[in-house]
This record gives sequence, structure tokens and C-alpha cells, in this order.
Amino acid sequence: VQLQASGGGLVQAGGSLRLSCAASGRTFSSYTMGWFRQAPGKERDFVAAVRWSGSNTLYADSVKGRFTISRDNAKNTLFLQMNSLKPEDTAVYYCAAGRVIYSSSRLPRQYDYWGQGTQVTVSS
Repeated sequence: VQLQASGGGLVQAGGSLRLSCAASGRTFSSYTMGWFRQAPGKERDFVAAVRWSGSNTLYADSVKGRFTISRDNAKNTLFLQMNSLKPEDTAVYYCAAGRVIYSSSRLPRQYDYWGQGTQVTVSS
């Protein structure tokens, strides 16, 4: 599976962005998909995950209620709708795929495939 993230940019605090992650390969629908982010000098942190069916989602506490993860298996695409953005959301955002045990969805090491990252910058 190859992943290509896009949709990042510069936005003012309180604004919105929608990230996309296009996947190649016929097995996209069988993978748990996740979004992670990494700020300069910090570890890669979990943001959100969605199971293969799209019916189960998981969020980091810091983004719950503001971000929404979704997927379109027919189009092999993962999304992250980000609303009410804050300066602390500034980071490079990565999409990831893997056959992940749902209880371990927050762990980067559980994912087998990673996109190249897209920069999100939120100004105050």
C-alpha cells in the first residue's frame, strides 16, 4: 500500500482544514487507517483512527470534538476534517495503514505503511 497525504496549509486559529490520504492497492478496505502528527522536536503522536468498515473511530483527547476521521473505501481515500484549529495543532500530519489490533490503534509501531506527511500550520 502506498499513501499520499495532502491538504495541509496555513490557517488562522479557529479555522478549518481537510486532509486527504490517497491509497493505492486493492486491500485498502481491509486496513485500519490512522492519522498521526509530529511537531518539531517532539514524538509522533496519535490523532485519530478508523477501522476498515468506517464504523469505529478513535480520537486523541486533544482533538476530540474538533476533528473527524472518515474513509471512502470505494475511492481508497482517508480524510481528516479539522475544525476549530489551535496553534498547538501545528505539526506535520501523517496518514498510516495497517492490520492493527483496535485496542492498539494509538501506537505508531502497529502501522505498516506511512504517507509522506503534510504540514499544517495554525497561526494565532
